Amino acid sequence: MKRYILNSLDSKGISELTKRPAIDFEKTYSVIKPILNEIKKDGLPAAIKYAKLFDGFSSSSIYVTESEFLEAEKSLDKKVRNALESAYSNIFTFHKEEVPNNFTKETQPGILCSREFRPIENAGLYIPGGNAVLPSTVLMLGIPAQIAGCPRVVLCTPVKGEQVNPAILYAARLCSIKEIIKIGGAQGIGLLAYGDRTFHKADKIFGPGNQYVTAAKLLVSIDPSGCAIDMPAGPSELLVISDEYANPSFIAADLLSQAEHGADSQVIYATTSEEKAKEVEKELDLQLPLLPGKNIAEGSLRNSFILITDTLHEALRFSNLYAPEHLIMNVKQPAELINYIQNAGSVFLGEYSPESAGDYASGTNHSLPTSGFARSFSGVSVESFMKAITFQSLTREGLRNISSTVESLAVEEGLFAHKNAVTIRLK
Repeated sequence: MKRYILNSLDSKGISELTKRPAIDFEKTYSVIKPILNEIKKDGLPAAIKYAKLFDGFSSSSIYVTESEFLEAEKSLDKKVRNALESAYSNIFTFHKEEVPNNFTKETQPGILCSREFRPIENAGLYIPGGNAVLPSTVLMLGIPAQIAGCPRVVLCTPVKGEQVNPAILYAARLCSIKEIIKIGGAQGIGLLAYGDRTFHKADKIFGPGNQYVTAAKLLVSIDPSGCAIDMPAGPSELLVISDEYANPSFIAADLLSQAEHGADSQVIYATTSEEKAKEVEKELDLQLPLLPGKNIAEGSLRNSFILITDTLHEALRFSNLYAPEHLIMNVKQPAELINYIQNAGSVFLGEYSPESAGDYASGTNHSLPTSGFARSFSGVSVESFMKAITFQSLTREGLRNISSTVESLAVEEGLFAHKNAVTIRLK
């Protein structure tokens, strides 16, 4: 990993460090746009064509059948079933607390305003199926959708051949998801966004994916015929901040846990101790060769770096500029620094809080903003699967009380029909 000293960098140099490994979206868009246009025009047949071309899809049906659900439960190792059930319990317990509250307020006599939440009617979940099978992502998306009460949740995932991985099916069953389609990639996103005569489109798409999936999500989100998305999301990323007391083997393990996601992932280690940085580098050299996916992790480490800072507050100021998807605070007194954390997707406090815990089973969500979007986006939550509607009810007295305000502002803006809608009621 490259090494930088924060105080030796000017503002331009620091800004350069906050940039992610570049993805050429213009090039990616040029590949994705024709696929989306064809699916928009021809629907399911076009999506199946590309699923066969890119993923080797060969099933007689795009839908998972009830017998496939039952077979998945039988074939899945009991230890994996138990793990999924345990993770489900923790994630459900935490997310249940996220349900937003409706409220009503009388703003002045005779004027009653309220805000009420409703679930999104058609939620589309995207579950990747490339380098790794991700039943944990099914839980992270399916549980908040379940708690929100979405009437329809449809899951799409790429399939090579005919069968969806049994762990994905078991996780989906835990979340009461019955509709699963065996199409992924940009073609899966296109089908969710546009639908066709036999497949009803989604109102909002959730879930991570590679650069082609991300590009497809971004494109359908700006198409009036498409649908909304949860957030812009790119390659995974982690920033670890430590003091001189941290265990270097823990830090190296955390860095590698994110590096193995993909060669385009980025991991950063910020420390107040140059000696600790050297120890972590030695640990990386020891642990990296033991990973089955060491080539992927090596690619990630080439995009990554170590940052030496004078103080933990300096490290946190850089972190807030970078706005990491995951932030680990491996310091002796992390609680003292919480108030200084402004921009991060999910934060892990203390030496026994690895990012892996949040990825699977602590209870928080692992579908998080990347590429600096933690400055303005939150991770997926129950509220992500809901939308708020405001209501107002005015009595004649209430309308009279604000009539002068409304009429004056309407005239000022030149909207005389707006004024008349009030005046005519009070004549």
